[in-house]
Amino acid sequence: MTSQPDRKALTRAAFAAAAVLTVVTVAGAAPGAGAAPASPAGTPKLKLIAASKAVTLDRWEGEPGVYLDLGTYVTVDGAPLELNVTRKSYKDPVVARQILRNGTHTTTRTLPAGLVKDFSGLPGFLEVSVKNAAGQEVTRSKGTFCPNNASGRLRPDAPATSHYPESCSTNPFTLGSVWGVEKGWAANSSTVDYDKPVDLPVGEYTATVSVAKKYRDLFGIPNDHPTVKVTVRQTDDGTTGGSTSGGGTAGQRSASPSDPHAQHAQHSTAAGHTGHHFGPRGADAPTPGALPHALEARGLAHHLGDGLGHTDGSRVAPALRADGRRPTGRAGVPANVPKPDLRSLPAWDIAVTDGEDGDVPGKDYLAFSANVWNAGPAPLVVDGFRTPGADLMDAYQYFYDAHGKQVGYAPTGTMEWDPRIGHEHWHFTDFASYRLLSADRTRQVRSGKEAFCLANTDAIDYTVRNANWHPYNTDLSTACGQQNSISVREVLDVGSGDTYTQYRPGQSFDISDLPNGTYYIEVKANPAHRLQETDLKNNVSLRKVVLGGTPGARTVQVPPYDLVNAP
Repeated sequence: MTSQPDRKALTRAAFAAAAVLTVVTVAGAAPGAGAAPASPAGTPKLKLIAASKAVTLDRWEGEPGVYLDLGTYVTVDGAPLELNVTRKSYKDPVVARQILRNGTHTTTRTLPAGLVKDFSGLPGFLEVSVKNAAGQEVTRSKGTFCPNNASGRLRPDAPATSHYPESCSTNPFTLGSVWGVEKGWAANSSTVDYDKPVDLPVGEYTATVSVAKKYRDLFGIPNDHPTVKVTVRQTDDGTTGGSTSGGGTAGQRSASPSDPHAQHAQHSTAAGHTGHHFGPRGADAPTPGALPHALEARGLAHHLGDGLGHTDGSRVAPALRADGRRPTGRAGVPANVPKPDLRSLPAWDIAVTDGEDGDVPGKDYLAFSANVWNAGPAPLVVDGFRTPGADLMDAYQYFYDAHGKQVGYAPTGTMEWDPRIGHEHWHFTDFASYRLLSADRTRQVRSGKEAFCLANTDAIDYTVRNANWHPYNTDLSTACGQQNSISVREVLDVGSGDTYTQYRPGQSFDISDLPNGTYYIEVKANPAHRLQETDLKNNVSLRKVVLGGTPGARTVQVPPYDLVNAP
């Protein structure tokens, strides 16, 4: 398939590319990068600045507005800004704690209860007022600040790289996050919601930006009000454009594990592949805004990551290469070697679709998103090796000691080439399975089992031991191989999870002939127990759904999961 992104996706791509080229200097880190270094004494000093006095924003023909990429930053000096954001369980609220480091001494202060409600950032942090040339206010908004936004150094003696993660998680079932800005760095504070463009006609404007008083008081931020001249221009060419500024665009990073501002990525009609539609009853894509944009086109490897002519703003990851040859000698794993711990999250982004592109038109399908993550303390590393001409690869799980030395391996099934449009990569066949269960959870009424290309799409809990804050393979452009590959390495790092959106043909449940009533979506990790892990008792999750409606117009209601209201 040669599917192309629409103008909104191009805008985002240009936005993210500019952020990477002009702002982001973050380098990759080795596994276990979660350990924070000691830093000088003192409390971080925060300040709001504007990188440029003027920006130009493009209004695409046919689009409802523009995206307010104003290039404002929060600078940090004196000491790093670091926050640990966690919840004990889905029955407990989110708690945010600031970590203050004084050499080897560390203290913690808890932010006010209820201030932080999820893992996407500090809500209501940035206040923006936009006035037209006549001095009339035309829009006012508040935005969430993710400290892990696109960031850059303020001066040459600042740390050369940032060890903090590169995005804030929007997965509804995230358990723990780390937010941070290095001393001598600045993080982009512009909050751009790609699903809610601002309706500004072509013309000249002045934007005034400030930090909300509650955050000024909390972090001792000066009451500054940077102003930015904004020029909105009409853009008719759907192949170029993007916001620009006098000092280079400073954009929100589109980090692939979990972008804090999700976009509904659509596909324009491609040769030989027409009839796409989207939304609650469209099988091609999730509900708009429900997922990070890097996940919404989960199988389109040629449109994910950084490459010639396109980018999603993620780092160019080093290639993940399998060992040069399949393992020899007797398979075995020392008893005390660290192993991964695979855990499934409850399903979310649940909707009824009517099927297309391979599903039977007119039928009702129950689509959903599912994630299996690795709680560690070791990464899941699976290599596939192909006998020349074979359609399957033999898969092996590898094990490493605390120093990163390989100390064992075990056969663990196979990998298969998936030629379907939207896939076209090697799938590991024994990673997870899905079932739709009856109301009493005793009967399986529908099943679906997908082979998987593993990628670290979501940061689920970066507070667990050995969590890697900079996983390499964060999208399908950095893993899973090509049709002519002789070997493939697929990795699920500690703290990260792999989300699959079950909106593609053959993945969702056909519910056309099911009676209305209560059911449960079961997500099961490592269903055949072929993968070795530390605990097999936490591999299953259930999500309650209630089916209603009539054939051809089925409905689904999804009750909250404890405190998580994410249908």
